[in-house]
Amino acid sequence: MASALTVIIIIVSILLILVVLVQNSKGGGLASGFQSSGQMFGVRRTTDFLEKATWGLASALIVLAIMSSVVGGTTSGAKKESLAKDGAATTDAPANAPATQPAAPAPTGE
Repeated sequence: MASALTVIIIIVSILLILVVLVQNSKGGGLASGFQSSGQMFGVRRTTDFLEKATWGLASALIVLAIMSSVVGGTTSGAKKESLAKDGAATTDAPANAPATQPAAPAPTGE
């Protein structure tokens, strides 16, 4: 699931880059080729489409990133749980630490 989300995030990112590069900051860009105002898909409609596409792709990218974070967090938690069930050590103790604690000194009876 996480790898599928990663692929979708990459595709959405590439599309967002392309849509932003097509736009011109001064209102030209792809729309500058359409000089006739009587066309059905003219200058204004092209800029509206590109702006909506930019906002839609940016929103999708944010949602996908949050979903990826949630799925990634669940996966690592499941791995820790499966390690604990298998009997593997789950603590972060150093490798050279003794396996058992030394016995406490016997109390003196004073």
